[in-house]
Amino acid sequence: MQKPRKIPQRQCVGCREMKDKKALLRIVKTPEGEILLDATGKKSGRGAYVCPDPECLKKARKSRALERAFDTAIPAEVYDALEGQMVAL
Repeated sequence: MQKPRKIPQRQCVGCREMKDKKALLRIVKTPEGEILLDATGKKSGRGAYVCPDPECLKKARKSRALERAFDTAIPAEVYDALEGQMVAL
C-alpha cells in the first residue's frame, strides 16, 4: 500500500494562516534586490508567501511583515505594483 504524499504547507505573511503552497502566491526578493510576484514559484531569491487576496497584502503592508521577511525597506510603489499584478492574475 502506498503512503499518501505530503502536501507542502506555507504561512501567509498577511493573515498568518497555514495553507497549501499551491494556494498561495510567492513574492520574491531577487539577488539583485528587486521585489516582484513570482507566478511560477521557481525564481531564485528569498521568497515569502501571501494569499491571492489583496486584503492579505494590505495586512502584510500594515504589519511590515514583508519588510521583516526580506530584511529591507519596501517602498509604497512596490506594494502598489504587487497589488496590480495580483489583481491581474
